[in-house]
Amino acid sequence: MQNEQVKPDFEFIALMASLMSIVALAIDAVLPALTEIGQAINTPDPTDHQLLITMIFLGLGVGQLFFGPLSDSYGRKSIVYFGFVLFIIASAICIFAPSLEIMLLGRVLQGIALSAPRTMSISIIRDTYSGDYMARVMSFVTAFFILVPVVAPLIGKWILDAFGWEAIFYSQLFFGLLVALWFWRRQGETLKPEFKIPFRLSVFQSGFKEFMKYRESVAFTLVSGLVTGAFLVYLSAAQHVFEKQYRMPDEFPYIFAALAISIGLATFMNGTLVLRIGMRKLALIALLAFCFSAVLYCALYYDSSNPSIWILIPFLCIQFFGLGFLWGNFRAIAMEPLGHIAGIGAAINGFFSTVISVPITIFIGNFIADTVWPMFAGLALCGLLALAIMLVVRKPKVVKSPITP
Repeated sequence: MQNEQVKPDFEFIALMASLMSIVALAIDAVLPALTEIGQAINTPDPTDHQLLITMIFLGLGVGQLFFGPLSDSYGRKSIVYFGFVLFIIASAICIFAPSLEIMLLGRVLQGIALSAPRTMSISIIRDTYSGDYMARVMSFVTAFFILVPVVAPLIGKWILDAFGWEAIFYSQLFFGLLVALWFWRRQGETLKPEFKIPFRLSVFQSGFKEFMKYRESVAFTLVSGLVTGAFLVYLSAAQHVFEKQYRMPDEFPYIFAALAISIGLATFMNGTLVLRIGMRKLALIALLAFCFSAVLYCALYYDSSNPSIWILIPFLCIQFFGLGFLWGNFRAIAMEPLGHIAGIGAAINGFFSTVISVPITIFIGNFIADTVWPMFAGLALCGLLALAIMLVVRKPKVVKSPITP
């Protein structure tokens, strides 16, 4: 492991962010095209369109549960290569899908495939850094990768208008191949030979038992699932909210980009502040703001129609600004004691946080038909549950006894 005081290398941060960014591109570039994809596969119901977003997250959760342990046996790089090959196959299924069922199969496989570079980027960071420096690197990586959600819907809209929805998937393939080539040329293997674990099915059982020994790892995995689920409600319903409820289809990519910028700004600030304040304290402050904003919206607009777009956007900005401080710190806190099982640790953390988030997304998303209030109710409920868990496991301050003669 590198000395945690070594300043992170810019290319390393950019490469790790690019590995994560393929996931964001596969999700966000498709958002403006959900209606057109639904028409192509004879599925006009907008609630079915949301499944095209949530199912890729299901694949992400399932895939990393296997790729994490495999990487502890065969190294990080080989797993990344396998993921890129599977991504090519899954994208082809999506492009030629004749029905919703086949399209969902392709999206789940895309998620499984992309879980390889996503999980390996986290494992590689954990192999290389630890402590608050790990949180700092993760924050900068997240801030860098947030640039993709900012521009992805705009790019997706442009490609959709110029070439059709199928071209969006072709563009994702092209970007994936570029990142794979960059990764092959510039990133070395970070798993040291002495840390390799022979792969066997019992690795899941032993890894899970080891993971469960660490109270904070378990708690912050649950917390990550709750806040991620709340965010996925927005992500899966954003196209319906802005294009149908607010009747702003042309403005949707720009609104989406503006909200993504608020997350990116927060993650960048987190990378700067985490060494001064500490990841636990920053996460607590951000979660308090996240909960307060959601509860306030629910109180102000209970049993009423949608407010003006100029009221909605500031509320969402506060939510996402808080999320920018939460994601990196939650993951870093959960992973901090798991350096000796970074691969399986990242896999278990990612799997269970995703398994928690997907049902939350599907359940709450069914209520977002006429107003956006159910989305904020979901944000408030998930945030408050996360806050309760965080306060329960918060480490008490050690009070030193006075020295007596």
